Amino acid sequence: MKINELLQTFTIALSNEESEVLNQMSKGVVTPIHAYTEREQFVIESLIRKALVSKVVKNGRTLVMANETYKP
Repeated sequence: MKINELLQTFTIALSNEESEVLNQMSKGVVTPIHAYTEREQFVIESLIRKALVSKVVKNGRTLVMANETYKP
């Protein structure tokens, strides 16, 4: 039996700040991480650890992109 079969709903805890940054990121748009403030970069790193944002290194540049829409 898979974990998805056992759990009907799966929620990820987000702070207000994380929610704001995640909502600012356009879905499907790849953006350089340096386009964000230092604080937003820190929050984005925590969203990467929660698998809500993807991080890709391409040609020496770090790019980030929001994953599929998350509704708490």
